[in-house]
Amino acid sequence: MLPLNAETLSQLPADLAVPAYDRRQLKTGIVHFGVGGFHRAHQAMYLDRLMNAGKALDWAICGVGVMPADRRMQQVLDAQDGLYTLVVKSPDGTLDARVIGSIKEYLFAPDDPDAVIEKMTSPAIKIVSLTVTEGGYNFNAITGEFMADNKDVQHDLALPGAPRTTFGLITAALERRRERGLPPFTIMSCDNIQGNGDAARHSFVAFATLRDPGLGAYVRETVRFPNSMVDRITPVTTDDDRDEVRKHFGVDDGWPVVCEPFTQWALEDSFGDGRPAWDEAGVQLVPDVEPYELMKLRLLNASHQALCYFGYLSGYRLVHDVARDPVFARFLLNYMRQEAEPTLDPLPGIDLDAYQHQLIERFSNAQVKDTVARLCAESSDRIPKWLLPVIRQNLASGGPIQLSTAVVASWARYDEGVDEDGAPIEIVDRLRDSLNEIALRQRDDPTAFIENREVFGDLADNERFATTYVAVLRSLHSRGAKTTLEGLVPSEG
Repeated sequence: MLPLNAETLSQLPADLAVPAYDRRQLKTGIVHFGVGGFHRAHQAMYLDRLMNAGKALDWAICGVGVMPADRRMQQVLDAQDGLYTLVVKSPDGTLDARVIGSIKEYLFAPDDPDAVIEKMTSPAIKIVSLTVTEGGYNFNAITGEFMADNKDVQHDLALPGAPRTTFGLITAALERRRERGLPPFTIMSCDNIQGNGDAARHSFVAFATLRDPGLGAYVRETVRFPNSMVDRITPVTTDDDRDEVRKHFGVDDGWPVVCEPFTQWALEDSFGDGRPAWDEAGVQLVPDVEPYELMKLRLLNASHQALCYFGYLSGYRLVHDVARDPVFARFLLNYMRQEAEPTLDPLPGIDLDAYQHQLIERFSNAQVKDTVARLCAESSDRIPKWLLPVIRQNLASGGPIQLSTAVVASWARYDEGVDEDGAPIEIVDRLRDSLNEIALRQRDDPTAFIENREVFGDLADNERFATTYVAVLRSLHSRGAKTTLEGLVPSEG
């Protein structure tokens, strides 16, 4: 069994593609925070594609980990010289695998924050990119305000020389670049947030202003924050995935990435100091990303929420099993057609009906083995950004809200922490304890969950929403998830 590293590349089997470029010639031009499967299935992959064409050799990636859990990624990538296997799984069982070589180095910030700051201060660094999850931007989901009272933010404001947060590290680097007469790098968010570049700008300007009003003005006036939309289903890597790479290719990869064939990246072409020729690798460089991101957030991401809680409560644990159930497929299509699509502006060249059916096909890909539990995680960051805007817009226009409101009710039922067979549910959410405590009161107080204004704002004050929500929640309690769903989308004929 060959370990994956720079020395073994020439010994790998012929059916496993390897970098066609000399990685010793790579120069780092991008620092990326949040090196997980999602980043490695898209941004790193697109760069590797360019590098294989003999381009972008000075745009290699330096990954950065900030959270304690990132230590493991550091260890794996260090042992593998930044290499990993990307395995694209088609529905027919075909595997298309290649070794990606665009990550040149990796720094774990808690070990040496100053080394990370100095790396970003290097004149060679032109872009700092982010996949730090929807909650990583530290703004209130209802008010949109930066949460200055966050304990780690307070630490970084008090001790700017030893930052713990992404904000502290990146702002410190921008400050040093300004002091050294260097142009600022571009900050490029790739997270699933509407207007992710605008959200990043808001949060970084707010943090920098708290540090120093003059620094805040500098960030606001000189740093570019392009918006982007990335679409590729990338489940969490499992031991089965590692075993599959060993079995098929004879390679011991500590952290391969598995993904679907579909990939799309729409990116606002707004960079302050250059960028790779991403358009030559299949990236859509556009003047306005919003129509693309709304399509993805309200159709794909919100549909993931629509299937996961109902699916888990109905006994499903894999996404493709849920999507192949005719009742769930009907529910998802009805949600997309009747409630989500009317909130979207037309997209030239995109057939939304075909896109919606394609989503069901993508969710049904049994080879990907995406888990329902993954989609149920961090709901308090996802639901307010992906689904609640659909409900609010339809309430304002008089449009239908029953199916999207049912998704909220299914989340509330899920957060009771026990399934319909009495087995415990492991809730993964930054607000887990408070949400579980509220959910456990809702059999006696059915609007308790939606009265949580930190998550829902004033939605509970809307009689049509509250009445619809309570009706579905009561059905979930008395009839169960699957029967409730059948009542929401009865079969035709």
